[in-house]
Amino acid sequence: MAAPSLLLYIDRSLFARRVKDSRPLEQRDPGWKLFGKVPPREGPAKDPKRIQKEYETKSGRAGPGNPTSPRQSVRKNLDFEPLSTTALILEDRPANLPAKSAEEAQKHRQQYEEMVAQAKKRELKEAQKRKKQLEDRCKLEESIGTAAQTWNQEILPNWSTVCTSRRVRDLWWQGIPPSVRGKVWSLAVGNELNITHELYNICLARAKEKWKTSPASSSEPEIEDAGSSDRESSLELIKLDISRTFPHLCIFQQGGPYHDVLHSILGAYTCYRPDVGYVQGMSFIAAVLILNLDTADAFIAFANLLNKPCQMAFFRVDHSLMLTYFSAFEVFFEENLPKLFAHFKKNNLTPDIYLIDWIFTLYSKSLPLDLACRVWDVFCRDGEEFLFRTGLGLLRLYQDVLTCMDFIHMAQFLTRLPDLIPAEQLFQHIAAVHMTSRNRKWAQVLQALQKDPERGSPVLKR
Repeated sequence: MAAPSLLLYIDRSLFARRVKDSRPLEQRDPGWKLFGKVPPREGPAKDPKRIQKEYETKSGRAGPGNPTSPRQSVRKNLDFEPLSTTALILEDRPANLPAKSAEEAQKHRQQYEEMVAQAKKRELKEAQKRKKQLEDRCKLEESIGTAAQTWNQEILPNWSTVCTSRRVRDLWWQGIPPSVRGKVWSLAVGNELNITHELYNICLARAKEKWKTSPASSSEPEIEDAGSSDRESSLELIKLDISRTFPHLCIFQQGGPYHDVLHSILGAYTCYRPDVGYVQGMSFIAAVLILNLDTADAFIAFANLLNKPCQMAFFRVDHSLMLTYFSAFEVFFEENLPKLFAHFKKNNLTPDIYLIDWIFTLYSKSLPLDLACRVWDVFCRDGEEFLFRTGLGLLRLYQDVLTCMDFIHMAQFLTRLPDLIPAEQLFQHIAAVHMTSRNRKWAQVLQALQKDPERGSPVLKR
């Protein structure tokens, strides 16, 4: 008898819930619409057939007396069909809200037309911008192709006779075409060390042998001289720095196409010059050469490039000679940018704080790669002087920004330059730098400072 009682209880509960839910429509709780809570309607509910008929009339559904298609009847009073939420401007308000006044409707229509006009104007402006970019790119590609033809047919075959001519120097300043850049760099840097491909292979073989024996050598009591020990530590340092070289390119990372090439060149140089070894910053120079030259030729250019007086002073950490270079830089800094020079001096911002990174990597780490290659172009033409002239050009380009900064912000800005640097503007500022001081050129100023170190910067000597 317990089961029937339970069923009777359930039936009563369900029956009571049905009675509660069967309230008249006008007594139910207000519902929710898009524009807010709708109050309950007053009066009896409409007949479903009448509602269906009104819906078909408003939506333009075809019927016995209305053959018009829905596509033709939607927004008959509009010349275009508004999209997205902008359609709300032109639509009538819901039935439960007051209708728009004529002035408000006209205002909304005008606002909508202004929005459409502004959108079309933006699209037209963007289309014109894209068209100009495409035209500029085509012109650039055409000029590069013409320049490459000139270098290949007229300059390179007659290099020794035309390389110092005014015409070639002007073409050099405009940038060497990428297809001939490696050949020009090799010819401009030269090979005073008389390094051959065979010598590169010998140095590389020594480096590979050292890499193989270095793990075992730590456990064997082998006596090595100081030079060999330094070389071994340099070889280990190379492995750490290769992955940090142009990380955004990924081609020098482990497994990348140029990882082993970069590793080989740096290892071979470490065995070629154990007195110098590997120094941080070399990987960026070698990487730029690898991108423009074959492996053996890149090694030859790399070794000869680092053998230049300025690079050797920095990579061998010759403090006295480095201070001389910094002092010479300050002479031309004060000559060209006296206001910024005074601001730097007031804040005790010395050239060693930002110049070391620029010189060590020949700007390949500090500037965008394509811009750094343009700097390398003229550096191969003019030598070390252009490295310091480029530094003054950068300071000249950003002098208005730097004069408003304190020491910390200036140091941060110069050690991490903007990602987007306008190439033409930078070279305009570099061209505006005068590398003469009291009728003395860079080499004369540097030589005078080497003979009389006491005339150097007192700030740098602290």
